[in-house]
Amino acid sequence: MAPSDHPEDVLRADRALADAVLAGTPGAFERLVRDYQGLCWHVIDRMVRHPEDTRELCQEAFLRIHQALHQYRGDSALKSWIAQVAYSVAKRHLEKKRIPLAEPAFDADGMSLAGNVGDGFDLEDAVASEAAVARLHAAIDTLPPLQRTLLSLYHMEELSIAEIAQATGLADGTIKSHLFRSRRQLRALLEPHLGAAA
Repeated sequence: MAPSDHPEDVLRADRALADAVLAGTPGAFERLVRDYQGLCWHVIDRMVRHPEDTRELCQEAFLRIHQALHQYRGDSALKSWIAQVAYSVAKRHLEKKRIPLAEPAFDADGMSLAGNVGDGFDLEDAVASEAAVARLHAAIDTLPPLQRTLLSLYHMEELSIAEIAQATGLADGTIKSHLFRSRRQLRALLEPHLGAAA
């Protein structure tokens, strides 16, 4: 039975699951993996974009989660803490391969793009058809790893800016800047196709 969406209920359920895993309750860790494997896969896959690496890194992330679960204090959602572990595993992988995480968060004039995440471009409206969804995913794949990941966490996993900040260690303004830049790039890639489906 899923906990209600009330924050205290979610935290209570998260803490109970973590305690059950730490106590070695049969099936508890398997339940944690089942509940959060999608999130872990999304974070890592958006960063590395290589299925074999993603599979290995997800296993590494859950091994690390199992080893470090005693550090989870229960003052934030378990999904934020798990996203943080997955992000750190993927980031370390990209650093080892010397793959840059992101482009600078400044526009061509050197102006910071920090500010409002919303820019009037509605991603959901833009991808109403199956073909548009495929174009959206192809467009997201052209973004740098960090921007792909932040976009996925914000729009697909529906993490708040504060939760993403906790998971990535980035400042709120930096996250907003990357989201703004990503949405602007996606709009430029998708707009030529928006009238075609009409």
